[in-house]
Amino acid sequence: MEIKKNIVLIGMPAVGKSTVGNLLAQKIGFNFLDSDDLIQSIEQKILAQIIVKKGLDQFLQIEENHIVSIRYKNHVIATGGSVVYSKKAMDHLSQNSTIVYLFAHLDMLLKRLFDLTGRGVAVNPGQTIEELYNERTPLYNRYYDIKIECDSMTAEQVVERAVKYLS
Repeated sequence: MEIKKNIVLIGMPAVGKSTVGNLLAQKIGFNFLDSDDLIQSIEQKILAQIIVKKGLDQFLQIEENHIVSIRYKNHVIATGGSVVYSKKAMDHLSQNSTIVYLFAHLDMLLKRLFDLTGRGVAVNPGQTIEELYNERTPLYNRYYDIKIECDSMTAEQVVERAVKYLS
């Protein structure tokens, strides 16, 4: 597969996008960008504060605005799990990026992900992890170029698998 200008990691919260992204960038000689860190830096608030203060819909609009402003080359970009709600953001990323979906089954996510609000997960009030998973999985499946199941792999193993697929 031909690597485009960037590699974008998508997937549910707690699948390891930031960890894998950082390691992958080092491995292939790209720079690393965490879109959540970018948003927090520009907005001067952590994600949870933005969501509480401005509401979920406004947060998703803020996320979309920042994603479509990304104009990097040779970057591995770890996105927030909610990026797939924006067709505009995903179309922008897809133009010059290979989209890698880091997939984990629900039972693994239930072990890793427990504080949705404190973590700053874009979730409707009262929405469960199961509901979030069922809502987002079809969206992740719509946009990926490469899908890597990472339930039973270390971050280093996921990176090796990604490098293999990207070669």
